[in-house]
Amino acid sequence: MRRFLDFLYDGAAWLAALAMIGVLLMVLTSILGRLLDFHLPGTDAYAGYSMAAAGFLALAHTLRKNEHIRVTLLIGRLTGGARRGLELWALTAAVLLAGLFAWFSLRLVWQSHQFNDMSTGNDATPLWIPQIAMAVGTVLLFVAFVDEWVQELRGLRVRDAGDEEALHNE
Repeated sequence: MRRFLDFLYDGAAWLAALAMIGVLLMVLTSILGRLLDFHLPGTDAYAGYSMAAAGFLALAHTLRKNEHIRVTLLIGRLTGGARRGLELWALTAAVLLAGLFAWFSLRLVWQSHQFNDMSTGNDATPLWIPQIAMAVGTVLLFVAFVDEWVQELRGLRVRDAGDEEALHNE
């Protein structure tokens, strides 16, 4: 199961990287269009869709690599059961919030598809298509938080030694 979840997180990170390349291509196309006097409609919209996809698809991988911003002012000073209790409380809240985020993202994609919601730009893209990346990213974030929560419950969650070190370096 561990390898499968890591494969999912890494796969989403690779898709996020491809989306960043998509942003680059759309921006370069727009710049070249201005220089060479041609216009490709929708490049700005597709750059935005790609940027959103990159951000959402990278969430789970970033969490698993301990790269999300954490305020460790309080938890960094706790030890033992108090620290574990606060970690579990924070992870429980994160699981609930990520679950809501995932639910409403999936619901948005479904509703956009049902209502045939289209982009108001000149690209006229059905909005459910770019929204899929957001829904996938939020579902994976939810799975990653559940994964972290289960690891913490089982006492197997790996803490980065740099957590406490960051407090002293800043």
